[in-house]
Amino acid sequence: MTSVRPFTIAVPEAVLDDLRDRLRRTRLLPDSPRKPASGMTSSYLRQLVHAWQEFDWRTRERWLNRHPQFLADVEDTTVHFAHLRSADDAAPALLVMHGWPHTFALQLDFADLLPDFHVVVASLPGFAFSTPYATGPITERRLAATMHALMTDALGYDRYLTYGEDVSANVNDLIAATYPGSVSGILVTHSHFPTAQERVALTAADERAFFARLAEAHSTDGAYGHVQATRPDTLAAALNDSPAGLLAWLTEKLVEWSDTASHDPVQLEQAISRERILTEAMIYWVTQSIGTSFRPYYEGADTPDAIAPVEVPAAVHIQKHEGDYLESLARDYYRDLRVFERLPAGGHFAVGEVPEQMAERTRAFADALGLL
Repeated sequence: MTSVRPFTIAVPEAVLDDLRDRLRRTRLLPDSPRKPASGMTSSYLRQLVHAWQEFDWRTRERWLNRHPQFLADVEDTTVHFAHLRSADDAAPALLVMHGWPHTFALQLDFADLLPDFHVVVASLPGFAFSTPYATGPITERRLAATMHALMTDALGYDRYLTYGEDVSANVNDLIAATYPGSVSGILVTHSHFPTAQERVALTAADERAFFARLAEAHSTDGAYGHVQATRPDTLAAALNDSPAGLLAWLTEKLVEWSDTASHDPVQLEQAISRERILTEAMIYWVTQSIGTSFRPYYEGADTPDAIAPVEVPAAVHIQKHEGDYLESLARDYYRDLRVFERLPAGGHFAVGEVPEQMAERTRAFADALGLL
């Protein structure tokens, strides 16, 4: 069994002093005239930069460290994860995986609400306190194998539930499809997308219309991904050197992809507080992981070959960022679909935005499977 060792977050004071100095010297620009609408404005960034200068990181660090954290060497990466064990040894295990641009920290409020589960909130390789793979690319299939090894070889769980979102959505599907003997069920808020080749073969008009809408939106909203996939190091050099730039790049997507109307940051902070936003930025800053977080975009974000259908029980909760996703697509892919619903609230970061609602749904799913 892979060795597991405790981990504590302890940011050196010199790193915090340097950050505060950089923030004090930030050179902010006004909004460009006639700029396209987005999740970031000059006035909002000014507020965030000031808040980050005043941010009490040590208090937040203590809160993070109240969640038991560990490191495990899996293949040629060291995986960081929080492991919230239930008092009941027989409780079901749940793997929780984040995406981009967030980290494990955004999902801890959700994990805290599940004391009747053994919850593992993992940092993907190259994100936060997990090292990138020493050799070879960061692909979805490799991430699936790593996360499965973490749950089984490192932590000794024979069976577990799995959840992923954004970058880890396909990883979630791959885990369930590849290791069905170990997966009790799959919890989904980012339901499966067919490959580009499979989409061409779709015949249903509503399914084709859904992907046409996504393609149209991607032409204006997908620039971030194109840059991260084609010029990652150039972008990373800027963001790794400028905390204000990093904050703007990360928070813009938190605003745009969450359940907000007209990219309203006030609505974002009702679901994801400013303290939590700054925690995400701080983790990227102190670990200097923004560059390695881009690697899935240019090394393997799009699995070129089809992912085998998932045969294990599935609960699909469509988040509002993809609220028009079609049930027919889910039923075609998740062959044992136990739940299909459209969430009344919660966007791209569902378990971070509506942790109480998602904890209730997780518990109901596990209960229906006879795991509680």
